[in-house]
Amino acid sequence: MSIFSAIIAREIPADIVFESERIIAFRDIAPRAPMHLLVVPKTEDYANVVELSAGDPELLAEMVAVAQDLASEHADGEFRLVFNTGANAGQSVFHVHAHVLAGGLTEGSLGGE
Repeated sequence: MSIFSAIIAREIPADIVFESERIIAFRDIAPRAPMHLLVVPKTEDYANVVELSAGDPELLAEMVAVAQDLASEHADGEFRLVFNTGANAGQSVFHVHAHVLAGGLTEGSLGGE
């Protein structure tokens, strides 16, 4: 079970900003920008965005739409959307997720998880 699955199951607290049947979004605990949210599908079936795009492209499109909505709600609508894929690319949680960053980006704003 990933840390994100534990958040989805409410075993670990998180500052949740959005939830639907298939997606949850919450504030990153180590933000790299004034707005740094994580958009996470509730399924553990996909370790990274490549697997998700092959296995459920509709869910990937839903994640992007949620990112846009959150950027409109919590920032000026402009945002950076980052998917880290693989340990060497900074991925440390192998449950696919998107980083949604907006505002003044800090050093290392493409950071890992």
